[in-house]
Amino acid sequence: MSPTQTRAPQSDPHIRSRRHARHTPPNWVKRAGVAGGVIGAVALTGAASPAQASSPSDQTPNEVTQTLDLSQLRAADATAQAVITYQLQAAQDQAVSAASQVAKQHKEADEQKAAEAKAAAEHAAAQQAASRDAQRAPLSTDSGSSSVSSSSSVASSTSGSISSVLSFLQAQLGKAYVMGSTGPNAYDCSGLVQAAFRTIGVDLPRVSQDQSTAGTQVSLSDLQPGDILYWGSAGSAYHVAVYVGNGNFIGAQNPSSGVVEHPLSYDEPTGAVRVA
Repeated sequence: MSPTQTRAPQSDPHIRSRRHARHTPPNWVKRAGVAGGVIGAVALTGAASPAQASSPSDQTPNEVTQTLDLSQLRAADATAQAVITYQLQAAQDQAVSAASQVAKQHKEADEQKAAEAKAAAEHAAAQQAASRDAQRAPLSTDSGSSSVSSSSSVASSTSGSISSVLSFLQAQLGKAYVMGSTGPNAYDCSGLVQAAFRTIGVDLPRVSQDQSTAGTQVSLSDLQPGDILYWGSAGSAYHVAVYVGNGNFIGAQNPSSGVVEHPLSYDEPTGAVRVA
């Protein structure tokens, strides 16, 4: 540089330093600002992340479809389980009801059998008691004549008409069956037969065993009104009645039915005797 060249005035270093201090922040301020900005950005990012992670809008269509399908499967499974539970309960209730009905029917059948067995036993006991009484004191007829026990004697003492026997039996329909009774308000089987034939002067033995042999044995295919029907064997019959014609008989059947009229098919007799 020549001496004649003018040097550019150099600025005062102090002045330059002052200007720099006036317009440019110190380095530590800059560093603090940068650090604060980074921290703030991290805080904002962390605060926003949970919401963004849980937002349905961030899920893909496949993820939404899978979620819906899983919910529907769970609902369908719960419904199917409820149906199965209901069906099992209904089946159990039906089984209990059926078992109860069967038990009730069995109980009623057992009670009926027990009642029939009791009635049969009481009837047999009454027949035996009446037989013993008949052996101790022979019965007398209404006219005062002595009782006749043989078939021939019964036949020879017959008087009156069989129609009287049938009319008497018709008049007793509906009366009670009482074991050991001979009328007029209640009868047992042999008591009714004895009372019916007494209206025509025929005095029959008191019990069914003896009445089954008190006459001439006749075939069931050759019955006539007034024939005595018996059940069991002749000489040891356990029940008797009177044939009234048209395939019917009248007898004191049992405590539940009393004196009734039935067809022969109701209870087929074993045999029959004719006394008049």
